[in-house]
Amino acid sequence: MMRIKKDDTVVIIAGKDKGKKGKVLEVNPTKGKVLVEGVAMATKHMKPSAKVQQGGIIQQEAFIDMSNVMPYCKKCDKGVRVSFNIENGSKTRACTKCNEAL
Repeated sequence: MMRIKKDDTVVIIAGKDKGKKGKVLEVNPTKGKVLVEGVAMATKHMKPSAKVQQGGIIQQEAFIDMSNVMPYCKKCDKGVRVSFNIENGSKTRACTKCNEAL
């Protein structure tokens, strides 16, 4: 069951970037990892190629474990747990505190 999906806003709850917010760029459910915009920046040495015109040292996001992020609720203004509600045969994700849809 996926509590975090692509394009969600999440809060980092553990690690060197604790407290930062960011948008989920990619989710890997088999490995349990997420790629969050502007978080867990890793240094990569790139050779010039067709994709990267100029080589050198590049900063890019690295995957972090899904257990280290929480969905962000705008109404509560913090990371929250997710509940699933079934209404008219459709399943929706909501904040457990304020019941706001995520």
